[in-house]
Amino acid sequence: MKIVVCIKQVPDTKGGVKFNPDGTLDRGAMLAIMNPDDKAGLEAALRLKDQYGAEVTVLTMGLPKAADVLREAIAMGADKGILVTDRVLGGADTWATSTTIAGALRNIDYDLIITGRQAIDGDTAQVGPQIAEHLGIPVISYAQDIKVEGDKVIVQRQYDDRYHVLEAKMPCLITALSELNEPRYMTPGGIFDACAAEITTWGRADLKDVDDSNLGLAGSPTKIAKASDKVRKGAGEKVVPESTEDAVAYIVGKFKEKHII
Repeated sequence: MKIVVCIKQVPDTKGGVKFNPDGTLDRGAMLAIMNPDDKAGLEAALRLKDQYGAEVTVLTMGLPKAADVLREAIAMGADKGILVTDRVLGGADTWATSTTIAGALRNIDYDLIITGRQAIDGDTAQVGPQIAEHLGIPVISYAQDIKVEGDKVIVQRQYDDRYHVLEAKMPCLITALSELNEPRYMTPGGIFDACAAEITTWGRADLKDVDDSNLGLAGSPTKIAKASDKVRKGAGEKVVPESTEDAVAYIVGKFKEKHII
């Protein structure tokens, strides 16, 4: 079995975010981590590797420094890493990103593609299903459990307070929830192997069956009107009531003042 896991290097929002003048994220100026949902998808692939001897390839699109998350994935147990990077691909929205990744995936033999449900820097949950649409393969999203039987996958798909059990014949694409599992740590031997591993790097010329009009910022139909860091809130009003009754009366009074009640 051949599995490709699409992962993304995202800003570590604990350290704050920075923006370019055009409203896009200044990724080169921020600390970065592997997207949590993607890491759960990688762990799912590694468990299938442990069970069936699958070959796991990780693929990412981003700046050259995104090779760091590929090496992290290899240190966890992935077999190969592929970085798709090119200046003409910068500023891509979900459409341009999925077009690019699909163009790269057409170079690879795969039975199963796993992506995260969504990335914490966008929260759109669009790229995975869009990749499947570009490639013309089935997609099962919001996976909270994955099993393989022969040439098909059986997935528990999260849905409100219950789940659906869906089957799909491979090749197919699955989007993983961070709740799917607890990702493993890198091992010392894995870290050594990752440092020595050769990362395959592809650019625009390596993408199959894609048009320049659908790539990068110029090929992105979604435009950012305004972007900002999270709003800083003031300390607020602090009140120390003398009794529980006074506290309740104060809160009710504020509700009435704001016409909440």
